[in-house]
Amino acid sequence: MPEVILRKQALIREEVFHEGGPRAARPLVRLAMISVIANPFAGRYEPDIAGFMDDLKPLGLAMAQRMVAELGGDPAVVQGYGKGAIIGSAGEIEHGALWHAPGGYAMREALGGALAIVPSTKKVGGVGARLDVPVTHVDASYVRSHFDGMEVGVPDGPKADEMALVLVMTTGARVHARVGGLQADQISVRDGLR
Repeated sequence: MPEVILRKQALIREEVFHEGGPRAARPLVRLAMISVIANPFAGRYEPDIAGFMDDLKPLGLAMAQRMVAELGGDPAVVQGYGKGAIIGSAGEIEHGALWHAPGGYAMREALGGALAIVPSTKKVGGVGARLDVPVTHVDASYVRSHFDGMEVGVPDGPKADEMALVLVMTTGARVHARVGGLQADQISVRDGLR
């Protein structure tokens, strides 16, 4: 398969102290990493693209490890995650699906065995396109307090023949989470759901 040609990377860090209510004792950190790479399938329909997922695995793992380091080096601080892809206009939505396995498994490995499915989104967009990446708890998808999202993008990408691959990690629940449901300290089934 083609080699991964990286043009740029960006780290985006948000620290949320409050959402209009009382100030949190510790801010919620949302961290995104975006890698803008050449899309080897841009401009044509290629029937056999699945092998490129293997080529993306080292990139995914390097991104996830760098994010954990940016959050202080302890994988245990990461409570939420998500992933996404923006495909430049000469590509197709299926090219974004190539990021599902490499991005998700990279975060699970870097975090030491997180159980929940890594939520994902993808779209085809022009230069400067933004993406809302969904976030859920790393060990149980039904922990409502961790249903979250982060808007990401880069001003000069993806160009028509590029793709922007995204990982997101968070350090906790929404600052003022109070809609009930399963709480993080009640996870017991260890099936990635509850």
